[in-house]
Amino acid sequence: MTPSTATAVIGTEAGPTWYRACALDDLEPLWGEAALIGGEQVALFRLSDGRVLAVTHRDPATASYVMARGIVGSRGDRLTIASPLHKQVYDLVTGECLSSPALHLRTFPARVVDGAVEIGIPA
Repeated sequence: MTPSTATAVIGTEAGPTWYRACALDDLEPLWGEAALIGGEQVALFRLSDGRVLAVTHRDPATASYVMARGIVGSRGDRLTIASPLHKQVYDLVTGECLSSPALHLRTFPARVVDGAVEIGIPA
């Protein structure tokens, strides 16, 4: 998949505006993809169980847009992404940096609706 731009607004609810990013089948399990969604560069990760998690594509340590190329893994029962540059490890759900507590990775709500991945971008 090449980086995509989400343009269709799905609707608003109390909270974020939801954008359709891609079809779930466009994402490889445990492999990141970058997309421009609601003006935000987002890294999308499809898990083995079909869930999708979304974080900022910007590496908090270097300000480089590389997180979609990070290494997906786990620490205990926590799903993680390791930065491809300096290997800081972040919790994919909370954005907490497990190796450098001063850093934090921005997370976005994600859902799958009728086979389409939707990402919520705060207003």
